[in-house]
Amino acid sequence: MNLNDDDEHLIETLFRNGTITVVGVVLSFSLGFLTQWASNPIPWRLADLPTLVVIIMGIVFQLRSLALLLQTSSLKKSSTTRQAGYF
Repeated sequence: MNLNDDDEHLIETLFRNGTITVVGVVLSFSLGFLTQWASNPIPWRLADLPTLVVIIMGIVFQLRSLALLLQTSSLKKSSTTRQAGYF
């Protein structure tokens, strides 16, 4: 995967930086929400488990998306489109 290939379109770095910022902000909101929920003095019930699983799965996908977008290969348009799909 060479960034100097002429047949592959590269995206603007400003667009990439904006995408990374959006993913980071949403990820921090999700982690903050989970932290506030976990520190709530009301005891958890079994009915809260499905919601917790969905939130954790979302956080995992957001982390994966951020990790992929931070790689230099994400400057390629096809790679960015695929990586933003995880988000």
